Amino acid sequence: MKPLAIFGGTFDPVHLGHLSVAWEAAELLDAEVRLLPASVPPHRPPPAASATQRVAMLRAALHGQSRLTLDTRELERNGPSYTIDTLHELRAEQGDRPLVLLIGADAFAGLPSWHRWRELFTVAHIGVLSRPDVGAVLSEDLQHETAGRWVGEVSTLRKLPAGRLIELAVTPLVISATRIRELLAAGRDPRYLLPAGLFDDTELLAPYRR
Repeated sequence: MKPLAIFGGTFDPVHLGHLSVAWEAAELLDAEVRLLPASVPPHRPPPAASATQRVAMLRAALHGQSRLTLDTRELERNGPSYTIDTLHELRAEQGDRPLVLLIGADAFAGLPSWHRWRELFTVAHIGVLSRPDVGAVLSEDLQHETAGRWVGEVSTLRKLPAGRLIELAVTPLVISATRIRELLAAGRDPRYLLPAGLFDDTELLAPYRR
């Protein structure tokens, strides 16, 4: 069964770094990848753009292809956007379909700070998006919890609905959403850092311009 992978974030704004790693993960896993914008991210300040504005940017960015799709469920819930709640919802909907949570290597190293983090392995696999220039140190708790879960072949993920870890080597494309917001606020035009579709409507990037 083709896996369903999810890739969350504030997407404030969505940029080519987000889309590049999501697309490569979709190819490596031969999976549908859903982008899930967070409503109230537990680990960072609230987004500068509203939920409606971020959804509009994502729709423009994803237009014209079908491999990456948009899932707005976290914007429709009240309170913090906890990944474990989203995964439980998806598991109830998808049955035994393999689910893969996509996270960067640095975020993976910080997994023990996540809400009910050990429970993640009961509802999904985790795909760690690795870059050659990033080497994270894992805590003892995380090493203990992940021991024996790592697999080297995507085919292994297809045989189980959850519980495994796989490293996905993606192309380094280091783009900062913070820097993009700064450029837009200064009246600059970060055209080759953002999806072309975001420049088709002048209102899409209005939340960041002064």
